[in-house]
Amino acid sequence: MTELTRRAALKGAIALGAAASLPLPARASGSLSAAIYPGTWDEAYRAIVAPQLKAKHGIDVAFDTLWAVDQVTKVRAARGVPPFDCFVLDPGPAAAARQAGLFDTIDASKLSNASKLPAGLIAPDAVTVNLQVVGICYNPKKIPNPPKTWAQLFESPFVERLGLTGFQTTFGTVSLVEMAKAFGGSATDIEPIFKKLKEVLPKVAAVSTPAALPGLFQQGQIDIMYTNTNNAATLKARGVDIAFIAPESGAITFSTTLHIVKGSENKDAAHKYIDTVIAADAQSKLQLSPYNMIPVNKDVKLSDNLDVKSLDEVAKMVTHDWNVINPQRAAWIERFNKEITK
Repeated sequence: MTELTRRAALKGAIALGAAASLPLPARASGSLSAAIYPGTWDEAYRAIVAPQLKAKHGIDVAFDTLWAVDQVTKVRAARGVPPFDCFVLDPGPAAAARQAGLFDTIDASKLSNASKLPAGLIAPDAVTVNLQVVGICYNPKKIPNPPKTWAQLFESPFVERLGLTGFQTTFGTVSLVEMAKAFGGSATDIEPIFKKLKEVLPKVAAVSTPAALPGLFQQGQIDIMYTNTNNAATLKARGVDIAFIAPESGAITFSTTLHIVKGSENKDAAHKYIDTVIAADAQSKLQLSPYNMIPVNKDVKLSDNLDVKSLDEVAKMVTHDWNVINPQRAAWIERFNKEITK
């Protein structure tokens, strides 16, 4: 090796050593990392939340696109070294993460917009940033007289146009639990809905994954399904004939929440991130098409595309105890896939 080569190698080693000693981008000053759902959530938060966080607080956010269950799995596998600073979770995975001790505390006094949220939407380890509403969606041109109850979905002429989906999603799980109740079951006894599903299976229009269901509706392969208002608004914006109806037992609601990961080194930035998400500036834009997220900030006037008139209306909807549902859900998913999807 020549002296020139030795000097070049030494410089390279020094440079590598210096780079290794620098903090990772997600841990650098004025930045944080946050998990985000793939698809619409990722697009919305990159387009709206990230620029507002940068403009208001000079903070850059690096998003890690993961579904809720994958977020919890990733943090548990990290063994106390947070792979990101903030979770975004639906109630089932949130309950599991809480039981596993994966959340850090949230100081509501550091949230300038805390008073703008209805009571109960801020917990010691969670802040609600979006509300979801679930019910029955149908094509009003093909089904002028829609079903009024969950049980009627399984009667003619509705069952022949019905799209079924399982327990993989929160909206699928809560819908099927309510159907079980309609036939005498409960959150701890869903045997009645499996019995009914098997009975009508030869008649239903389609059994589908949750992601494929809106496409089947748009193509006219199904004309009725159970889903959330987000999917209904998205299809309506595409010009699809679709209407949302709450069953007589009531529409279902659940919250999507932000949490700070236990052991995060960026708690101050995480609080500013959460505060930016619940501010009227962000909430008013996130509710618009193509994102269609029901806002939680009381200063935001709800858009007509959401099928919800006020936050007071949401407060009266049906909710579920995920501490009861979670221990059974994996078995429900497996059974639906085995007995119904086939």
